[in-house]
Amino acid sequence: MRPIKILLADDHPVVREGLRSCLRSRPHLTVVGEAADGLEAVALAKRLAPDLVLMDISMPRMNGLKATEHIRDECSKVKVLILTVHDNNQYIKRMIAAGARGYVLKDTPPETLVQAIEAVHAGDGFFSPQVAGALVRDWQQDSRTLTLRPTVELSQRERAALKLLAAGLTAKEAAISLGVGHRTVETYRWRLMRKLKIHSVVGLTRYAVARGLIRVDP
Repeated sequence: MRPIKILLADDHPVVREGLRSCLRSRPHLTVVGEAADGLEAVALAKRLAPDLVLMDISMPRMNGLKATEHIRDECSKVKVLILTVHDNNQYIKRMIAAGARGYVLKDTPPETLVQAIEAVHAGDGFFSPQVAGALVRDWQQDSRTLTLRPTVELSQRERAALKLLAAGLTAKEAAISLGVGHRTVETYRWRLMRKLKIHSVVGLTRYAVARGLIRVDP
């Protein structure tokens, strides 16, 4: 099996060295590059085409949020896993909306970090237990409000697109799964947001959780 190619993006050399040491002993993981800020992370993601970027949030020149958005838009095959000290709900939700597939804290044990890398590379989401618990509580609270809304009739295709987008797939990945063009999925997303009066993918995810279309386990 081809090793998972990883780009490290963190402005602290000591942290990058620690990550290299942690990952070096895993033969199925290989560090292909390092970035000290968000601008460098985007440039290296384009040039090196890693499978995954292990991304910090607080970095100079361009922060991890903006870098993740650029990588989502310009390197659609590259997945982003956030590794940070920030456990604030707003940070978490903004990074998910930006395209991050997972969010783990820097006090995460090495084995859990490796599991997160493997899960995100496989196309799944992965969140530290503290992060997952906070998200579930937040979404459950929102669900009580969302379930009070009148039910909106969605077509079978719209429901299928909603479930895929809410599960974290990009428009391109959802298009492949549905067997339609990328622009068709963009149309579904626009139509869903208009019908449901929701203005972000995070909002669509909350709606899908509230309606039982997808399940989020703590």
